[in-house]
Amino acid sequence: MRIEFDRDTCIGMFQCTAEWEAFERDEDDGKADLADSEEASEDLFVREVPDGEELDAKFAARSCPVDAIAVYDDDGEQIV
Repeated sequence: MRIEFDRDTCIGMFQCTAEWEAFERDEDDGKADLADSEEASEDLFVREVPDGEELDAKFAARSCPVDAIAVYDDDGEQIV
């Protein structure tokens, strides 16, 4: 499972940080950060979801009010 985070879209509500510890608050610019991610393109961050954290990642994606977070299964199909 893979998660993608569009940091440019993020508006800093930080609801994702309450759902999954991989999301951290960046108080300096008022947006979240996705820990241990790679920048796939400008402001798009990607990482694999560790085993056992899939539900937390899905909750984080569902909690985002601006849909800045997407979750994909192992076949590349978006599930959240």
